[in-house]
Amino acid sequence: MHLMRLSVAVQSPVVLATPEDSESISTPSGLGSDAIGESNRAPSRLTAETSTGTGPQVSSTTRSGSANGIQVIARAGQIMRALGTARGGLSLSELAQRVELPRSTVHRIIAALETEGLAASAWPNGNYSLGPELVRLSRGHHGEALTELRPLLRQLSAEVDETVALSVLFRDRVCFIDQVAAPHPLSAVSAVGGNFPAHCNAHGKALLATYRDDALRRLLPAELVAETPNTITDREVLIAQLATVREAGYATAREEQTLGVSAVGAVVNDEFGPVAAVSIPVPTQRFAGNEGSLADALLAAVTQMSEALGGRR
Repeated sequence: MHLMRLSVAVQSPVVLATPEDSESISTPSGLGSDAIGESNRAPSRLTAETSTGTGPQVSSTTRSGSANGIQVIARAGQIMRALGTARGGLSLSELAQRVELPRSTVHRIIAALETEGLAASAWPNGNYSLGPELVRLSRGHHGEALTELRPLLRQLSAEVDETVALSVLFRDRVCFIDQVAAPHPLSAVSAVGGNFPAHCNAHGKALLATYRDDALRRLLPAELVAETPNTITDREVLIAQLATVREAGYATAREEQTLGVSAVGAVVNDEFGPVAAVSIPVPTQRFAGNEGSLADALLAAVTQMSEALGGRR
């Protein structure tokens, strides 16, 4: 199987890969903190005019500039949310249409986001997607968890002899923040930094199950995007399944995100509650008949991981 290697991999799907392939895509290039470094940011300056005897007064120009700055931030947020929900990225025209802003405005904002690493132009189609800086920020936020959990992820992968992934939830999407790839000739792998809809994979469903039903109805649209013919597209059907996930303590996904790949997933808790999910994605041909043993190993592992973070299952 031939895999296209991208320099920035933020939305690549789970794929079946050889060990050589998985080595090339498990960590996208340029995502280390040393490689990215600090952006050269020009300091912003707000000028204040003073009137005699009354101290500093904010000029109308400053008030207008402040309001414009807030508007730009809000628009940048709109653009990033649109990119986060578009598989395969968006062209400039598609992005402008989706956020209902002039193309020239979107171009200026996306250029600034690119400079900061928050957006990226994906080769070869030129579409824009979320940038690698978001992965670095996520890794920084979850750095302690990564440090604590990495040896346990390796241990679980060695025990089940399959790929093991760690992911976190961002609104209605999940993002891979770490992965230990299996050494099989054929294994299920995805790029660290890849983000996907949460409703169609085991780790996403495990994290969604930590929400109450009313919160899920606010978070998810009534009609969910179909990634494969097996994806659950009815929100109420998914909510009913999540009740079973809560009972069992783990979630399953059978070719719901990627044909040929099935998985089990469960949540890791710190002292404050759910912090991440661990999943074991497996080629479906090895998943059939082994789901029970994979789930047992996963549940034992996430219990150990939760204890390491001061939480409990």
